[in-house]
Amino acid sequence: MRLLVLIWGCLVLPGYEALEGPKEISRFEGDTVSLRCTYREELRDHRKYWCRKGGLLFPRCSGTIYAGKEGQETTEGRVSIHDNRQELSLIVTLWNLTLQDAGKYWCGVEKRGPDESLLISLFVFPGSSRPPKQLDSTSAEDASPALSSGSSKPRVSIPMVRILAPVLVLLSLLSAAGLIAFSSHLLLWRKEARQDMETQRNEKVYLSHLTTEEEEAPSQAPEGDVISMPPLHTSEEELGFSKFVSV
Repeated sequence: MRLLVLIWGCLVLPGYEALEGPKEISRFEGDTVSLRCTYREELRDHRKYWCRKGGLLFPRCSGTIYAGKEGQETTEGRVSIHDNRQELSLIVTLWNLTLQDAGKYWCGVEKRGPDESLLISLFVFPGSSRPPKQLDSTSAEDASPALSSGSSKPRVSIPMVRILAPVLVLLSLLSAAGLIAFSSHLLLWRKEARQDMETQRNEKVYLSHLTTEEEEAPSQAPEGDVISMPPLHTSEEELGFSKFVSV
Protein backbone atom coordinates (compact mmCIF):
# COMPACT_ATOMS: atom_id res chain seq x y z
CA MET A 1 0.00 0.00 0.00
CA ARG A 2 2.80 2.39 0.85
CA LEU A 3 4.53 1.63 -2.46
CA LEU A 4 1.33 2.46 -4.38
CA VAL A 5 1.10 5.82 -2.60
CA LEU A 6 4.70 6.65 -3.57
CA ILE A 7 4.09 5.68 -7.20
CA TRP A 8 0.90 7.77 -7.33
CA GLY A 9 2.77 10.75 -5.87
CA CYS A 10 5.44 10.45 -8.53
CA LEU A 11 2.86 10.37 -11.31
CA VAL A 12 0.57 13.15 -10.08
CA LEU A 13 3.11 15.46 -8.44
CA PRO A 14 6.35 14.92 -10.31
CA GLY A 15 9.39 16.89 -9.17
CA TYR A 16 7.57 19.16 -6.73
CA GLU A 17 10.76 20.88 -5.57
CA ALA A 18 12.91 20.34 -8.67
CA LEU A 19 11.45 23.32 -10.59
CA GLU A 20 10.46 26.73 -9.32
CA GLY A 21 8.42 29.46 -10.99
CA PRO A 22 5.05 31.19 -11.04
CA LYS A 23 2.05 29.04 -10.18
CA GLU A 24 -0.53 31.41 -11.69
CA ILE A 25 -0.37 34.13 -14.34
CA SER A 26 -3.20 36.49 -15.36
CA ARG A 27 -3.22 38.58 -18.54
CA PHE A 28 -5.68 40.22 -20.92
CA GLU A 29 -6.54 39.14 -24.44
CA GLY A 30 -3.89 40.36 -26.88
CA ASP A 31 -1.12 40.66 -24.26
CA THR A 32 2.29 39.01 -24.27
CA VAL A 33 3.54 37.13 -21.23
CA SER A 34 7.04 35.92 -20.35
CA LEU A 35 7.82 33.54 -17.49
CA ARG A 36 10.85 31.80 -16.06
CA CYS A 37 11.12 28.26 -14.69
CA THR A 38 14.33 27.62 -12.74
CA TYR A 39 15.75 24.14 -12.20
CA ARG A 40 18.45 22.47 -10.11
CA GLU A 41 22.11 22.14 -11.11
CA GLU A 42 21.86 18.41 -11.81
CA LEU A 43 19.23 19.10 -14.50
CA ARG A 44 21.43 21.51 -16.50
CA ASP A 45 22.10 19.15 -19.43
CA HIS A 46 18.66 17.56 -19.53
CA ARG A 47 16.13 18.34 -22.23
CA LYS A 48 13.50 20.93 -21.32
CA TYR A 49 10.03 21.40 -22.76
CA TRP A 50 6.77 23.34 -22.52
CA CYS A 51 3.36 21.76 -23.08
CA ARG A 52 -0.32 22.08 -22.23
CA LYS A 53 -1.75 19.83 -19.55
CA GLY A 54 -4.31 17.26 -20.61
CA GLY A 55 -6.02 14.25 -19.14
CA LEU A 56 -8.00 13.81 -15.95
CA LEU A 57 -6.51 10.90 -14.02
CA PHE A 58 -2.99 10.92 -15.43
CA PRO A 59 -1.18 14.08 -16.51
CA ARG A 60 -0.15 14.21 -20.13
CA CYS A 61 1.08 16.88 -22.56
CA SER A 62 -0.31 18.28 -25.79
CA GLY A 63 1.46 20.62 -28.19
CA THR A 64 4.86 19.97 -26.63
CA ILE A 65 7.65 22.42 -27.58
CA TYR A 66 11.25 21.36 -26.79
CA ALA A 67 14.03 23.82 -26.07
CA GLY A 68 16.97 23.89 -28.44
CA LYS A 69 20.64 23.74 -27.60
CA GLU A 70 22.37 26.28 -25.40
CA GLY A 71 21.77 29.79 -26.69
CA GLN A 72 19.16 28.74 -29.25
CA GLU A 73 15.54 29.86 -29.07
CA THR A 74 12.79 27.59 -30.31
CA THR A 75 9.62 29.21 -31.69
CA GLU A 76 6.41 27.49 -32.71
CA GLY A 77 3.41 29.64 -33.57
CA ARG A 78 2.96 32.21 -30.83
CA VAL A 79 5.20 30.42 -28.31
CA SER A 80 8.97 30.52 -27.90
CA ILE A 81 11.21 28.82 -25.30
CA HIS A 82 14.86 29.32 -24.46
CA ASP A 83 17.02 27.22 -22.11
CA ASN A 84 19.51 29.49 -20.34
CA ARG A 85 21.83 26.94 -18.74
CA GLN A 86 24.10 29.56 -17.22
CA GLU A 87 21.23 30.86 -15.13
CA LEU A 88 19.59 27.41 -14.80
CA SER A 89 16.29 28.68 -16.16
CA LEU A 90 13.84 27.94 -18.95
CA ILE A 91 12.28 31.11 -20.40
CA VAL A 92 8.88 30.82 -22.06
CA THR A 93 7.17 33.64 -24.00
CA LEU A 94 3.60 33.64 -25.34
CA TRP A 95 2.50 36.38 -27.79
CA ASN A 96 -0.91 37.79 -28.62
CA LEU A 97 -2.86 35.78 -26.06
CA THR A 98 -6.37 34.60 -26.85
CA LEU A 99 -9.16 33.38 -24.61
CA GLN A 100 -8.47 29.84 -25.83
CA ASP A 101 -4.92 30.05 -24.42
CA ALA A 102 -6.28 29.99 -20.86
CA GLY A 103 -5.53 26.71 -19.11
CA LYS A 104 -2.82 24.76 -17.29
CA TYR A 105 0.67 24.16 -18.67
CA TRP A 106 3.68 22.07 -17.74
CA CYS A 107 7.19 23.47 -17.55
CA GLY A 108 9.16 20.22 -17.61
CA VAL A 109 12.57 18.56 -17.72
CA GLU A 110 13.11 15.05 -19.11
CA LYS A 111 15.03 12.53 -17.01
CA ARG A 112 15.02 8.87 -16.13
CA GLY A 113 11.82 7.93 -14.43
CA PRO A 114 9.10 10.56 -14.03
CA ASP A 115 9.95 13.95 -15.51
CA GLU A 116 10.54 16.94 -13.31
CA SER A 117 7.73 19.42 -14.00
CA LEU A 118 5.98 22.51 -12.68
CA LEU A 119 2.27 23.13 -13.26
CA ILE A 120 1.38 26.73 -14.22
CA SER A 121 -2.17 28.10 -14.56
CA LEU A 122 -2.71 30.81 -17.20
CA PHE A 123 -5.79 33.06 -16.94
CA VAL A 124 -6.76 35.21 -19.94
CA PHE A 125 -9.42 37.91 -19.52
CA PRO A 126 -11.36 39.54 -22.40
CA GLY A 127 -9.74 42.65 -23.81
CA SER A 128 -12.99 44.58 -23.37
CA SER A 129 -12.66 44.25 -19.58
CA ARG A 130 -9.24 45.92 -19.55
CA PRO A 131 -9.23 49.10 -17.39
CA PRO A 132 -8.49 52.34 -19.29
CA LYS A 133 -5.18 52.89 -17.49
CA GLN A 134 -4.03 49.27 -17.43
CA LEU A 135 -0.25 49.02 -17.86
CA ASP A 136 0.92 47.25 -21.00
CA SER A 137 2.16 43.78 -20.06
CA THR A 138 4.57 43.80 -23.04
CA SER A 139 6.67 46.64 -21.63
CA ALA A 140 10.22 45.94 -20.60
CA GLU A 141 9.49 47.10 -17.05
CA ASP A 142 6.91 44.34 -16.65
CA ALA A 143 8.87 41.63 -18.44
CA SER A 144 12.27 42.14 -16.79
CA PRO A 145 11.15 41.49 -13.18
CA ALA A 146 9.45 38.27 -14.32
CA LEU A 147 12.61 37.10 -16.05
CA SER A 148 15.00 38.09 -13.26
CA SER A 149 12.95 36.57 -10.48
CA GLY A 150 13.76 33.01 -9.53
CA SER A 151 11.17 32.89 -6.78
CA SER A 152 8.44 30.31 -6.70
CA LYS A 153 5.85 32.92 -5.74
CA PRO A 154 3.14 33.42 -8.40
CA ARG A 155 3.13 36.58 -10.43
CA VAL A 156 -0.49 37.59 -10.92
CA SER A 157 -1.40 40.67 -12.91
CA ILE A 158 -4.13 42.39 -10.93
CA PRO A 159 -6.36 44.82 -12.86
CA MET A 160 -6.03 48.46 -11.89
CA VAL A 161 -9.69 48.53 -10.91
CA ARG A 162 -9.05 46.04 -8.12
CA ILE A 163 -6.07 48.10 -6.95
CA LEU A 164 -7.91 51.42 -6.98
CA ALA A 165 -11.15 50.09 -5.49
CA PRO A 166 -10.02 50.35 -1.81
CA VAL A 167 -8.69 53.88 -2.42
CA LEU A 168 -11.96 54.97 -4.03
CA VAL A 169 -13.96 53.46 -1.16
CA LEU A 170 -11.77 55.26 1.38
CA LEU A 171 -12.14 58.58 -0.43
CA SER A 172 -15.91 58.10 -0.59
CA LEU A 173 -16.07 57.42 3.15
CA LEU A 174 -13.93 60.48 3.90
CA SER A 175 -16.11 62.65 1.66
CA ALA A 176 -19.27 61.35 3.33
CA ALA A 177 -17.80 62.01 6.79
CA GLY A 178 -16.79 65.54 5.79
CA LEU A 179 -20.25 66.23 4.36
CA ILE A 180 -21.93 64.99 7.55
CA ALA A 181 -19.63 67.14 9.71
CA PHE A 182 -20.30 70.21 7.55
CA SER A 183 -24.07 69.63 7.69
CA SER A 184 -23.96 69.28 11.48
CA HIS A 185 -21.92 72.46 11.80
CA LEU A 186 -24.32 74.32 9.51
CA LEU A 187 -27.37 73.17 11.50
CA LEU A 188 -25.69 74.21 14.77
CA TRP A 189 -24.85 77.61 13.33
CA ARG A 190 -28.44 78.14 12.17
CA LYS A 191 -29.75 77.15 15.59
CA GLU A 192 -27.43 79.59 17.35
CA ALA A 193 -28.36 82.37 14.90
CA ARG A 194 -32.09 81.73 15.51
CA GLN A 195 -31.55 81.86 19.27
CA ASP A 196 -29.64 85.16 18.97
CA MET A 197 -32.47 86.66 16.88
CA GLU A 198 -35.07 85.57 19.42
CA THR A 199 -32.99 87.02 22.28
CA GLN A 200 -32.65 90.36 20.49
CA ARG A 201 -36.39 90.41 19.72
CA ASN A 202 -37.23 89.75 23.39
CA GLU A 203 -34.90 92.54 24.50
CA LYS A 204 -36.55 95.01 22.10
CA VAL A 205 -40.04 94.06 23.35
CA TYR A 206 -38.93 94.46 26.96
CA LEU A 207 -37.39 97.89 26.33
CA SER A 208 -40.47 99.13 24.45
CA HIS A 209 -42.68 97.94 27.32
CA LEU A 210 -40.59 99.87 29.83
CA THR A 211 -40.75 103.03 27.71
CA THR A 212 -44.56 102.80 27.47
CA GLU A 213 -44.94 102.46 31.25
CA GLU A 214 -42.77 105.54 31.86
CA GLU A 215 -44.81 107.62 29.43
CA GLU A 216 -48.17 106.58 31.01
CA ALA A 217 -47.10 107.34 34.61
CA PRO A 218 -49.26 110.26 36.24
CA SER A 219 -47.62 113.66 36.47
CA GLN A 220 -49.61 114.58 39.66
CA ALA A 221 -48.00 114.21 43.00
CA PRO A 222 -49.08 111.37 45.22
CA GLU A 223 -52.03 111.74 47.59
CA GLY A 224 -51.30 113.43 50.93
CA ASP A 225 -48.71 115.75 49.51
CA VAL A 226 -49.50 119.48 49.54
CA ILE A 227 -48.55 121.41 46.49
CA SER A 228 -47.22 124.79 47.50
CA MET A 229 -48.58 127.61 45.41
CA PRO A 230 -47.04 131.08 45.17
CA PRO A 231 -48.87 133.78 47.33
CA LEU A 232 -51.40 135.97 45.53
CA HIS A 233 -50.52 139.63 45.16
CA THR A 234 -53.37 142.02 46.35
CA SER A 235 -53.38 145.53 45.04
CA GLU A 236 -54.37 148.62 47.19
CA GLU A 237 -57.58 149.16 45.19
CA GLU A 238 -58.73 145.63 45.82
CA LEU A 239 -57.87 146.03 49.53
CA GLY A 240 -59.89 149.31 49.84
CA PHE A 241 -62.84 147.76 48.05
CA SER A 242 -62.87 144.91 50.45
CA LYS A 243 -62.88 147.27 53.46
CA PHE A 244 -65.80 149.31 52.00
CA VAL A 245 -67.80 146.21 51.54
CA SER A 246 -67.09 145.08 55.06
CA VAL A 247 -68.35 148.47 56.56
